[in-house]
Amino acid sequence: MNPKHLRGLAVVALMACGLVMTATSSVRAQDADDFPTATPIKHVVVIFQENVSFDHYFGTYPHAKANNDGTTFFDHVKDDTPRANTLESSGLLTNNPNGANPVRIDRSFAVTCDNDHAYTQEQAAFHGGLMDMFVAQVGCTDAHLGKTVVLDYFDGNTVTAEWNYAQHFAMSDNFFGTTFGPSTPGAMNVISGNTFEGNTTNAILQGDIAGNASAGAVVGDADPSGDTCSNPKRQQVTMTGKNIGDLLNAAGITWGSFMGGFNLGLTNSNGTTACGRSSAGLAGTTGDYIPHHAWFQYWTSTLNAAHTRPSSPAMIGKSDAANHEYDVNDFFTALANGNLPAVSYLKAPAFEDGHGGYSDPLDEQTFLVNTINAIEQSNEWKETAIFITYDDSDGWYDHVMGPIVRQSNVTDPKPGNSDSDALLGPGNCGTPAPVDPAGDIQNGRCGFGPRLPLIVVSPYAKHNYIDHRVTDFSSIVRFIEDNFNLGRIGNGSNDAIAGRLNGIFDFDDAPAKDTLILDPGTGQIVKTHDHDKD
Repeated sequence: MNPKHLRGLAVVALMACGLVMTATSSVRAQDADDFPTATPIKHVVVIFQENVSFDHYFGTYPHAKANNDGTTFFDHVKDDTPRANTLESSGLLTNNPNGANPVRIDRSFAVTCDNDHAYTQEQAAFHGGLMDMFVAQVGCTDAHLGKTVVLDYFDGNTVTAEWNYAQHFAMSDNFFGTTFGPSTPGAMNVISGNTFEGNTTNAILQGDIAGNASAGAVVGDADPSGDTCSNPKRQQVTMTGKNIGDLLNAAGITWGSFMGGFNLGLTNSNGTTACGRSSAGLAGTTGDYIPHHAWFQYWTSTLNAAHTRPSSPAMIGKSDAANHEYDVNDFFTALANGNLPAVSYLKAPAFEDGHGGYSDPLDEQTFLVNTINAIEQSNEWKETAIFITYDDSDGWYDHVMGPIVRQSNVTDPKPGNSDSDALLGPGNCGTPAPVDPAGDIQNGRCGFGPRLPLIVVSPYAKHNYIDHRVTDFSSIVRFIEDNFNLGRIGNGSNDAIAGRLNGIFDFDDAPAKDTLILDPGTGQIVKTHDHDKD
């Protein structure tokens, strides 16, 4: 039997005898591959991109049309590709209730405008589940296309890599943002399952809208307090409670947050450096680091205020002055050096994160493919699970409304503020219930929010599989908790009620030996590779 499996059996036996603390303390000096896990997965990599609804990227999956210039990049639909809940399968391509029909966006128009995706406006667009107010509530008018594009979508001849990963590995067509709203709530939910800053009042933090609330749910794009790159003109927030990093620290398990632009000591080829480092893509030049995307900077326990560098490359993932916060470049250093942390959260430099307005799906594809190619060609691939998802929908149309697992009835007296509920009418996303035995009501967490893509790339992912079970950001938190035996975050975290992602994997059979190597420019398949022959 594999020695790693023997170690896993030993830990199970210790837990059965009530010796969990002894087992936990024994792993503190181990390598990431040696941490006892509930599955064969030893490395979890979460690639957290920006602002895409499921229908915006997968609305006609797996059927793609040739580009305007006649080129095709996604040129093969596997015979056994399962049916997803798409615009095409629902009939909403030609009979849409939003006053117009969705239109395919050609690869030549990859750069689009940025829709409104505020907490209130997104709820209003859903219109109680009628899903018919997207043009009226959140649509932007694209200067290049000369029309409102909020209903429109890309297909596999633009988002080619994502479609190839979905066909070769697995994806979900029932994965949701934990709440409505923009980037910051999404960033908080994917590491903690919660946006509630304190449990003493029901006030709503207004994000980037001026307000005096000191506790409540974060619904807007507030910057993290203490981050040297945070904008002093934007409201800033420090979160209470715990995130997944705190649980990993308590268990002595390596982890890292890898953010594009985080290393303030680097100078880009265009001469930019520090908080102002920038890069150019198809949409123009934009700053690499965006503070309100920086998940772990919101908690004092995981804050690296000055962006201090790790004491050595060997310490990436371990506890030192960097406090587990790194530049995305450090991920590739750790991967090459053989010290990839057990858990890694990755955020691309902004020009490659896919966000409408300053990024695009083609630059995003370059980042995704280069990152996944590197992982697949490493020794860690055979025990790795990569989750690719998006922090919010950008307001892009999606025809599916998920269950409302957290109700909220916040009303703000100031007209136009994006901090009140509107799903069922002004101030109405249902009546909130207490979230814990103390009777605390954590208002301002209306959700699930919009449906988002979730792609799972792993040798253990089911082949060409679509998972239909209801999951959300906190399901990723729960997978990490369960895989590394961490327990739950508490304080109202959605991890306690999250749908499980284990159904996407096949842990009973030996993992697939092949990798899928793609071209970063086109997303097309370059080769499959038998890793055992190296």
